[in-house]
Amino acid sequence: MVILGIDPGTGATGYGVIETGDNLLRLLDFGCLRTSSREDMVYRLRMIYDKITKVVEKFCPEEVAVEEVFFNQNAKTALSVGQARGVIILAVASQGAKVFSYTPLEVKQAITGYGRAPKEQVQRMVKKLLNLSFLPSPDDAGDAIAVALCHLFSRRLKKLSC
Repeated sequence: MVILGIDPGTGATGYGVIETGDNLLRLLDFGCLRTSSREDMVYRLRMIYDKITKVVEKFCPEEVAVEEVFFNQNAKTALSVGQARGVIILAVASQGAKVFSYTPLEVKQAITGYGRAPKEQVQRMVKKLLNLSFLPSPDDAGDAIAVALCHLFSRRLKKLSC
């Protein structure tokens, strides 16, 4: 099974593609899709839609995990990230993949066992879980890989409880 994880953003959208099967867990691809803050938001959202569509077409994931928007202090940022997340979900659903959502807390809990783990700890665990020789970079891509792994672990837990 191929799982795509996405860390949405308007300036930087991270993605990570993992493959899993019988005794198999490997990283297929990861990266960061960037848009310029100098561009109009409508154009940026269109770019995100097009780029995510290309990733989905290339890897044909059966399931896609998208991180939920974390609302802290800046409502304007949260709204724009929410718009990007909506465009991402539309792009993925238009290609026929199932979409799942996870909070940052759920992702950190699944990857490190601690919901308030720092980014560096999450990145080190992603490296260890996938047996990588490097820390995934940039952070947005590493976070997206963590989202994909969170979904994988969540699927496994649901199977065990049935």
